[in-house]
Amino acid sequence: MIKKNTIIISLIFILTSCGFTPIYLNNNNINFSIEQVDYIGDKELNNFLKIQLNKYKKKNVDDKIFIEAESVYNKSVLSKNEAGEITNYELKAEVTFLVKSTNKKIKIIEKKIIESMDDKFEETRKERSIKQSFAYSISNKLKSELINTK
Repeated sequence: MIKKNTIIISLIFILTSCGFTPIYLNNNNINFSIEQVDYIGDKELNNFLKIQLNKYKKKNVDDKIFIEAESVYNKSVLSKNEAGEITNYELKAEVTFLVKSTNKKIKIIEKKIIESMDDKFEETRKERSIKQSFAYSISNKLKSELINTK
């Protein structure tokens, strides 16, 4: 019993001090402001992106960035059952950002596989939720790219 407790306590100390820090934790390094984004492509994905990128619009910052975003969203069939009914879909969001000041292109792709549901309303809600998570992830990746290029 004592040996078991010692091992558990040792593991806790070892694993908690491993130095792990989340990538997106530190938002204090942002010394730029995304002022204007021109959106082309999928309207719903672009609306979610707009909400996420408005968080990086700041006042009193010298480095103002103007971006053009072109989004493509696809829902493709991956598999069907023996009766010919769709069982799995692949959702793919591809956004290409053009930073106008440097003419740099940043391409970000997000993919997810989902199962088909009997309730199409719930399937649509789930797909919309996945689009929101794509937008969140894409905006964080864009932020990281912009921080690394500065």
